[in-house]
Amino acid sequence: AVVSTQSTGTPNQVIVKNNDGGRTTINTKNILIATGSEVTPFPGIEVDEETIVSSTGALSLKSVPKSLTLIGAGVIGVELGSVWQRLGAKVTAIEFLGNIGGMGIDLEVAKSLQRSLQKQGMKFKLNTKVMSAERTADGIKVIAENKKGKQEEITSDVLLVCIGRRPFTDNLGLDNIGVAVDKRGKIPVNERFQTNIKNIYAIGDVIDGPMLAHKAEDEGIICVEGMVGGVPHINYDCVPSVVYTHPEVAWVGKSEEAVKEAGIPYKVGTFPMAANSRSKTNQDTDGIVKVIAHKETDRLLGIHIVCSVAGELINEAALAMEYGASAEDIARVCHAHPTVSEALKEACVAAYAGKAINF
Repeated sequence: AVVSTQSTGTPNQVIVKNNDGGRTTINTKNILIATGSEVTPFPGIEVDEETIVSSTGALSLKSVPKSLTLIGAGVIGVELGSVWQRLGAKVTAIEFLGNIGGMGIDLEVAKSLQRSLQKQGMKFKLNTKVMSAERTADGIKVIAENKKGKQEEITSDVLLVCIGRRPFTDNLGLDNIGVAVDKRGKIPVNERFQTNIKNIYAIGDVIDGPMLAHKAEDEGIICVEGMVGGVPHINYDCVPSVVYTHPEVAWVGKSEEAVKEAGIPYKVGTFPMAANSRSKTNQDTDGIVKVIAHKETDRLLGIHIVCSVAGELINEAALAMEYGASAEDIARVCHAHPTVSEALKEACVAAYAGKAINF
């Protein structure tokens, strides 16, 4: 663990605490902070990683619980809830927002995922806040209250607290050398990922943007290229997001709500997986592809996918958007048949021409 950063004229020294208790001093020209994030605690609920667990403990439960309650139905909640539900647990998710999947997800897509998970047996209590949680002889008892003020008790074998993650920037000694940190614990950086101290850089979960491993990896590459004289550039509109449930959810670009809020004229094309040959052959027809394009130029603004292989399909969408493609561009690319990827082409046909070919 890094225990402090120190300055001798310029901030160019890092002191690391070794596993044996000793310390190692590293002198360097540049410092790159990439310490990631940690679980956000829920006030008043103590995690023991056995019966009240974080996402870390939920990955190593000793047995499949008969019942599991989730505080939070964002990305982490629905992913882990989906896993344990498929393994046999009865899962109930309590979510403060009115949709699952967290902030920023396209609401039509969120509803599609929710329907699929509910068919599998997951239960959701949306627009509901957790008032308290306590250990009892029967399990973990949670008191939840909906927006009308009605309270209910939910008791389960295991409680998973998954209300998000926060930057891991405490106890790094950043204040020793004056590295600026905002009230959320994030480090402000410029387009070269420099902090307010020019030879100290930061990337990944400790700076603004989605907390995604692939986003952090690209930032690391671009940041170091910039250190040696390159011109850093990253298009955050083309960073894909994936929710690893079954079916998966993936998107790149803007949601319909974001496009509407920005006042951008747009059109939408959709295609259901139930009309896709490969999905029908695989007996895996839950889901939809949704394409949002500029109404006047046809340029792709956002692509949203719910299906068993959404995390694979989204990379074609990201590549297309990175190169400024239109819906027509993908619509006119020959896609192999039968493949799930044809659903993306069909949705682009619907956005560009007004109607899909095979639906």
